[in-house]
Amino acid sequence: MTIVDITPKKERKSRGSKRVVDEKAPLLPKQQDEHGGYDEFNGASFTGAVFNLSTTIVGAGIMALPATMKVLGLVLGIAMIIFMAFLTDASIEFLLRFSRAGKNTSYGGLMGDAFGKYGRIFLQTCVLVNNIGVLIVYMIIIGDVLSGTSSTGVHHAGVLEGWFGEHWWNGRTIVLLITTLGVFSPLACFKRIDSLSFTSALSVALAVVFLVITVGIAIIKLISGTVTMPRLLPDVTDLTSFGKLFTVVPVLVTAYICHYNVHSIDNELEDSTQIRPVVRTALGLCSSVYVMISFFGFLLFGDGTLDDVLANFDTDLGIPYSSLLNDAVRVSYVAHLMLVFPIVFYPLRLNMDGLLFPSARPLVLSNTRFACVTAGLITVIFLGANFIPSIWDAFQFTGATAAVCLGFIFPAAITLRDHHFIATKKDKILALFMIVLAVLSNTIAIYSDAYALFKKNSGSRA
Repeated sequence: MTIVDITPKKERKSRGSKRVVDEKAPLLPKQQDEHGGYDEFNGASFTGAVFNLSTTIVGAGIMALPATMKVLGLVLGIAMIIFMAFLTDASIEFLLRFSRAGKNTSYGGLMGDAFGKYGRIFLQTCVLVNNIGVLIVYMIIIGDVLSGTSSTGVHHAGVLEGWFGEHWWNGRTIVLLITTLGVFSPLACFKRIDSLSFTSALSVALAVVFLVITVGIAIIKLISGTVTMPRLLPDVTDLTSFGKLFTVVPVLVTAYICHYNVHSIDNELEDSTQIRPVVRTALGLCSSVYVMISFFGFLLFGDGTLDDVLANFDTDLGIPYSSLLNDAVRVSYVAHLMLVFPIVFYPLRLNMDGLLFPSARPLVLSNTRFACVTAGLITVIFLGANFIPSIWDAFQFTGATAAVCLGFIFPAAITLRDHHFIATKKDKILALFMIVLAVLSNTIAIYSDAYALFKKNSGSRA
C-alpha cells in the first residue's frame, strides 16, 4: 500500500513533473495541528536523501566483499565493484525515466503500469521475500555477535559474554527481545522515510568507523612488515579455478540493491530534480567505502580472508590492543545493522500493506492498520531469527532470486516492454545485458548454495 497526498492545493514547481492523479501515489499528507491548521512537510534535504539511500545500499553485504578480492584479485575485483556501481546507476535511471513518463510514484505502480496487476503483485512479493529475509539475517548476525553462537558445533563467545560472563540477561533471545523493543520498534514507527535521515547518517558513520579501524590495522601491520603484497590478478590454473571466478558474481550483483527505496526517497525530496544527483552521490559514497574495505580487508588478511570478514576479527590480530579493536569492530558493525533495519523495514511495510489491502485508504491515514502491520512484521522477523534455524539456508535461495529481480530484471523488463515508447536501442541492449547477468548470477548462486548444502549434509551423515 502506498501513501497519498490528500490536499489538492497548488503544487510546488519543483514537483510539477510528478503531478499525481491516481489514488496510490506515495506522497505524505499535510498533518493537522492542534489548532486545526496544517503543518506542511516541506520536503527532504539532499543530504538526508543521500544518507537514506546509502544506508539502504550498505547492509550486511559489505562483509563479503573482501573475500571476492581473494578470488578475483585486487585489480579485477575493484574494477567489478566500480562496474556494478555504474550498472546500478543505469538500472535506477530506467526506473526513474519510465516513472516520469507514466506519472508513477512507486515501484509497484511502475510495474503495474508495464505489466498490469500481476506485475505489481510480483514486485510486492519480491520485496517481501527479500526484505524479510534480509532483516531476519540482520537479527541473526546481531544475536551471534552480541550473545555468541554454537551453530557450527563450537561455541563462539559473544561480545556481552566476553565482557560480563554468561548470564540469563545476555542470552540470545533476551538480547534480541531488548533490541527489538528498544531499538527496532521505535525506529519502525516513523511514517516518513526522511525522519530516519539522522539515524542513516549515523549508520554510514559506523560503517566508516569499521573502515577506519581496518585501514589503521592494515597500515600498522604494513609498517611492521607482517603484511605481504596481495594478489593483483586471479589465480586461474584449470577449468575448476576458472569456474570459481563466477561464484563471487552474486555478491557483486546484489551489493548495490536499493531500488525498492528510490521512489520513497524521491517522493519526499523538496526538489524532485535532485534525485539523479542523490543516486549518483550515494553510489559514489558506497562504492568508495566498498573499494577501501575490499582493498584493506584483503591486504590485512590475504588468502586467510573468510567469506564473512567479520569472522576474521574473532582472532588475535597480532598487534597491541587486539581484543579491544576486535570488539570495537564488532560493536560498531552491530550498531550499523541496527540502524539499517528501519530503512529496509520501511518499504517492507508499504508493500505488505499494498498486498493485503490493495483497495484500502493510504496506510499513513490509518493508525490502527499502520500499527498492526508494523507489529505483525516485527513479530515475524523476531520469531524467524530465534526459532527457524534453517532460515539462513532458505534465504540463500530466495534472497538471491528476489534481489536480482528487484535490482536488474524488473528495471530491464520495464525498459524492454517500453510501454511509453521512450527506450532507445542502446537502452534495450543494456537491458538485455542486465537480464543475462542477473540470470547468470542467480543460477550460479543457487547452484553454489545447493552444492555447499548438499556437501555439508553428506559430511554430517558420514
